[in-house]
Amino acid sequence: MPVSGDIKAVDASQPGDSQVQVYAVAPRDGATPNEVVDGFLESMTSDDSDFRTTRKYLTKEASRRWKPSAQTTVLAKAPNRSDRPARDGDHSTTEVTYTLTGETVATVDEQNAYQPQVPTDYSRTLHLVREKTADGKEWRIDGVSDGLVLGQSDFKRLYRSVNKFYFAADRSDARATLVADPVYLRNRTDPATGMDTVTQAVRSLLRGPTDWLRPAVTSRFPKGTDLRKGVASLTPDDRNVLRVPLNKKADGAGQRSCRMMASQVLFTLRDLTPARVEQVELQRSDGSQLCLLDADQAGEYAPDGSSGGPDSQYFVDAKGRVERIPGSTRGSGEPEPVTGPFGNGALKVSAVGVARDEQSAAALSQHNEALYVASIAVDGELPPPAVTSKAADPEDRLTAPSWDGLGDLWVADRDPKNSRLLRVPHGTDKPLEVTVPSLNGSRIEGLRLSSDGVRIALLLTQDDHTTLRIGRIERDPLDESDVSVVDLRQAAPQLADVTAMSWSGRSRLVVVGKEQGGVQQVRYVQADGSTPSSGVLPGVNQVLAIAAADDEQLPLMADTYGDGIVKLLPGDNWQTVLKEGSALVYPG
Repeated sequence: MPVSGDIKAVDASQPGDSQVQVYAVAPRDGATPNEVVDGFLESMTSDDSDFRTTRKYLTKEASRRWKPSAQTTVLAKAPNRSDRPARDGDHSTTEVTYTLTGETVATVDEQNAYQPQVPTDYSRTLHLVREKTADGKEWRIDGVSDGLVLGQSDFKRLYRSVNKFYFAADRSDARATLVADPVYLRNRTDPATGMDTVTQAVRSLLRGPTDWLRPAVTSRFPKGTDLRKGVASLTPDDRNVLRVPLNKKADGAGQRSCRMMASQVLFTLRDLTPARVEQVELQRSDGSQLCLLDADQAGEYAPDGSSGGPDSQYFVDAKGRVERIPGSTRGSGEPEPVTGPFGNGALKVSAVGVARDEQSAAALSQHNEALYVASIAVDGELPPPAVTSKAADPEDRLTAPSWDGLGDLWVADRDPKNSRLLRVPHGTDKPLEVTVPSLNGSRIEGLRLSSDGVRIALLLTQDDHTTLRIGRIERDPLDESDVSVVDLRQAAPQLADVTAMSWSGRSRLVVVGKEQGGVQQVRYVQADGSTPSSGVLPGVNQVLAIAAADDEQLPLMADTYGDGIVKLLPGDNWQTVLKEGSALVYPG
């Protein structure tokens, strides 16, 4: 507490320390309508259990009807209220209506799924009446929409992004791969359920994937599986073992299924606890052990196909050859030409995409008209091109290629007369066109596949603006050749133009772009379109391309105009790696 100086009001919605906690305060006797509205809005930003104090600002009937967990509306700033149209001292007035206004930037639905929006005007009303109480008549709110309304700063203070994990639906158990499904959960304790964040995460996992991801993934938990009744807190013991008591729906699960269920829990809780959860024990409804899985065993289901992942980087040197920076955990190894036609000068290359197993690569010819696939592990001749473009302008030809987690190669032809998205199965089969129903006249300028092979990031150009969209990849189980990209959603709505992007982790991307009227910036965005609190990265000049790895501890790399290839290590500033070279990529 300060012992000197002036007393100043503190806005609960001001940006600041995420550890600040707001305590709800009940309305005072004789509170004016202004005080009731302001108190109600501020109380929504608290951790008030079941919003008991918040409900005291409502009439008894409105309190009974109000469902705060129905939806959270996120505004750019805390909502503004209109001035009261009548004097506070006018006791002849029996009702009054306020208008709440602001700028909506996102919503969070009942599944805790974040849905960004292009900023739009927000307007809602609060209706107040005089309600009879034991001490007389008091102003209370009797008309309020379900859900919470929060400014961005309060939202980031109260909620945190958590990745739930489910299995890709189109894989056999032998090729089972986990896919991240981001949601937003309450920090500390959820007022509606009384659950801590770990328990919220497990409960959300058990209830299944969000609507957007559901068609492409599956859960190994039997339908209807939930925590045993009465469980409100899950805490690892002193050996970092987490015991998860389940209801009867899971009692009959086999060992293979149970281990896969436990791996979903382990990956979901990976970043949620101060100490890493080393083992998960799933329990039957009677408390007996269903199965036990440790973190190392869960690695076989990792989204990148391994518990670690490749850390080499590849780039095109000044002579158009593909070079590799081997084992470059810190991005400072000595470059060497790759084996085969891409490294011996048989083809002058403009861009490269390296398969995730680092055995083969796909490279564009100098003017982007042809895509070649060849081994980078053994010598061989340059094969015929796998894909060619007939566009006259090199800028209208092929994009840089990308590999998914199944070993398929993806590329887009930007030919105005025949623009298309192509997939080359296994990198060697006949190219197949991928349908993208929701392009709506946009042209694909760039693409990157997630390591799980379920999502694709697309740079789409329309009306002289390039935006970032995330699409879901759906495969017909009866026809392997039938693949489509559906439900494109915005991933960086705050940026008017995005010029480069790369996946960086299992559900995060790094993007280069500009806000409307702004300057170029490099920042992180989540795959659901939300922006982490620490999303903006140190500035770097004139970035042409960006590269990141699934392992977030590996350096971020950028191809710049003038400074060559630069790297950014966690907690450091950009440093030059190579003065000459371009199109640097990690495998994938």
